[in-house]
Amino acid sequence: MSDDTLADIGARDLILLQARIANPTASSRELSEILKDEYGISLSHNHVNTLLREMETDGLFRKTVVPRRTLFKHYVFRIAFHYPNFRDHWEDCYDALVEDPHVLMFFNADHKYRWQLITQFRSTEQMDEWVTSFFEDHGEVIDEFETTSVHNLHKFKTDAAIFDDLISETEEGREYLQRRGDLDPEASADAPSGTDAPSGSDAADAE
Repeated sequence: MSDDTLADIGARDLILLQARIANPTASSRELSEILKDEYGISLSHNHVNTLLREMETDGLFRKTVVPRRTLFKHYVFRIAFHYPNFRDHWEDCYDALVEDPHVLMFFNADHKYRWQLITQFRSTEQMDEWVTSFFEDHGEVIDEFETTSVHNLHKFKTDAAIFDDLISETEEGREYLQRRGDLDPEASADAPSGTDAPSGSDAADAE
């Protein structure tokens, strides 16, 4: 599936995905009833199952097991590159981070710390040992390394309501939102026909 989500999935299927997120334990039959009652969308429970399987296979969403957050301590790592050595050493460093089980999330950022990570360890001592080992193996590509401890996680979830932003980008979607009663008809008429999704960034890009 491409980064341009609306080019690959219609408003009806976005609404189905939204309903699944809002009702994670609902059966396919219950989801079918929600779509019918709130949007006037008629899908059999078998069709609902098929569409959800297809979206999961296509990578539009995935089921993830998230352990209880108190099992681990979490940290944010930020890495700034030593560019004279970057070309020769970035790939080994990149692969090590992607494969490391302590790395929960790894992403590029528009910042001098181009690589940033959310990591998890059993203790601060274990984290310190990991950082020492990481520098021993990959220090030649690192100019600066910043660590922040994460405390008191207040929210970590995708709210179903955020999908209204996607659904409202198409005329079909705005019609569905009107049926649900969450979009004023005049606002729908004035809404733009769509937006271009931003292009993805290569995870190893350091330019």
